[in-house]
Amino acid sequence: MLRTTEIGLFLDGGNHGSILIPKRYVPVGTQVDDDLEVFIYFDSEDRIIATTEKPLAQVGHFVALEIVAINKVGAFLDWGLPKDLMLPFREQKGSLRVGQKVFVYVYFDGESRRLVATQRIEKYLPEPPYPFEEGQEVNLHIVEKTNLGFKALIDNMAIGLLYENEVFAKIQVGYRTTGYIKTMREDHKIDLILQHNTLQHSQDLGGKIVELLSKNNGFLALHDKSPADKIYDTFGVSKKTFKNAIGHLYKQKKIRIEPDGIYSL
Repeated sequence: MLRTTEIGLFLDGGNHGSILIPKRYVPVGTQVDDDLEVFIYFDSEDRIIATTEKPLAQVGHFVALEIVAINKVGAFLDWGLPKDLMLPFREQKGSLRVGQKVFVYVYFDGESRRLVATQRIEKYLPEPPYPFEEGQEVNLHIVEKTNLGFKALIDNMAIGLLYENEVFAKIQVGYRTTGYIKTMREDHKIDLILQHNTLQHSQDLGGKIVELLSKNNGFLALHDKSPADKIYDTFGVSKKTFKNAIGHLYKQKKIRIEPDGIYSL
């Protein structure tokens, strides 16, 4: 830190000269020659400003942010700082609205010399082939809803697809979860799934069903015709997995299935 003023402190910005950190961001007790960890950005008057606040994303980050305004130059995203992050029209995909969450990549635009966002994240991902194997567990970040299901960013490296008829969790843009590589296609497209090894899930679920029946006097108000969302809310699995599990228990003569639910035997 170089010097103090009535409006804040001036920091040594190297090639950028001295940089102001406004008074409201200065930690109590800070003195000249102290070191501060700050984030640098342009304020509403295009001045380089420092802040001790941490934004929701920085250059090189993928993130889901909410649109707080739209005008003739683009959309503006809440990223945790007083000046919103711009998403230029040329970097948008589809029609947008205030209040909507969009998945973006943050980068430094050399032409405007600003930090901006883009929905065209594919430009910033590695080229295929990808180092994934079928059945591999991966980290997923939901990018957008499509007619087929949900596009998801896989380990910050590639885009894959979760088919809607195989998604039984309540997910939305920005949702983070673990998933699995279902299929690696020859055209480098990737199919994903949230549950791995359906048979093992059915067997594990069978034990949970028996345990819950025991706690509920041998009755559970669920069966193979129950709504999928009710099954998911109870066990966190798809209707298909639940049906496999109770079918296995039925064959083992551990339960009977009636119109109002399942009973212990």
